[in-house]
Order: sequence, then C-alpha cells, then structure tokens
Amino acid sequence: MIKTKIFLIVFFILISLNNLSAKEPSELINEIVDEASLILSSSDPVESKIIKLNNIAEINVDIDGIGMYTLGKYRKNLNEEQKIKYKKLFKSYFLKSFSSRLVDYSDPKINVISDKQINEKYTIVSTLLEATAKNPEIKIDWRIYTKNPERPLIRDLIVEGLSLARTQKEEFNSILQNNDGDINYLFKSLEEFIIK
Repeated sequence: MIKTKIFLIVFFILISLNNLSAKEPSELINEIVDEASLILSSSDPVESKIIKLNNIAEINVDIDGIGMYTLGKYRKNLNEEQKIKYKKLFKSYFLKSFSSRLVDYSDPKINVISDKQINEKYTIVSTLLEATAKNPEIKIDWRIYTKNPERPLIRDLIVEGLSLARTQKEEFNSILQNNDGDINYLFKSLEEFIIK
C-alpha cells in the first residue's frame, strides 16, 4: 500500500508542470518537482488541488496512449464506438485514480540522479524520492516520450522496477480474460470506480 501511494505521488509530480518546452529532461523534472510542491503545499481546498492536477495531467500526459496500451491485444477487437467510449472512461478513471489520492501529500522531495536517451523517441530520467519518517527512499525512473522536443509527453514511470502502465495492463487483461474478452465488463468496472 505504501508503494502504491508513493507511486501515485510521483506520477503526479511528473505531470505537474503547466508548460512543457524543449529542454534537457533532467531540467524538466526539476521544474516539475518545484511546480508540484507549490500545488501540493498550497492552502487551496482539496477540490481545487484536484482540478489543477487534472488540468495539468490532461495537457502533459499521453492518457489516450497509456489507455490503449493497457488494453493490450484486446484493442484490436474494438469498433470505433467502443474505442471512443473506452478513451472517455479511461481518462475519467485515470484522473480520479491518481489526483484524488495525491492531494493527501505535500512537498515530496525528488532528486535527479541521471538521464539517458534510449532512442530518438524516449528518454529515461532516474531520480530518488527522499526518505521520510513514514516512507523509505524510493528509486523512480520517468519514461518521457521525446520524439517531439517541443511537446514531450509522459508515457510511464517505473517505481522500484514496477511499471505503472504495465501494472494497469495486467489488471485490465485479468478482467477481460475472466469475461471472455467482453469489453463491456471492463466498461462496467471503470464506470463503477468512477462513480464511487
């Protein structure tokens, strides 16, 4: 449970920069951490913080890309109407899942250790989330889609070797496998989470 909470904190720290522009990935992460600290440590009401984080996420995270990845092989079987419905549900699920939990935290400290360009499309930035009285130090790798340096998008993050996108894909795959690949069962599961 602690790892899950830290996972959520770190993900939203990454998306907390309002205006991503062409720059070194490590510089980008440092700016993101500073911006996130301002939002999370503000005296704004929780609802206001959630709105700000959601707006930032919509601009800077490839929510559609992550959503389609999490469907795995099942995305090939969707018709256009199902794709539209899934993207809408996944976006709502994604935003609620992360922003609602993040606002319980304030001012996490993250230090950039290194960055490595994997290829022309991806850069991995390695960081450490400083230990606190409640949580140990955590290694976080940020996967940033950098094909367009003017518009980098967040595609994933890996906390202590655990990929957020891959974990979500496994969860959705399990729901679909247990229901003969019927996408309506996944729709129902997402809808139930959203209205909770």
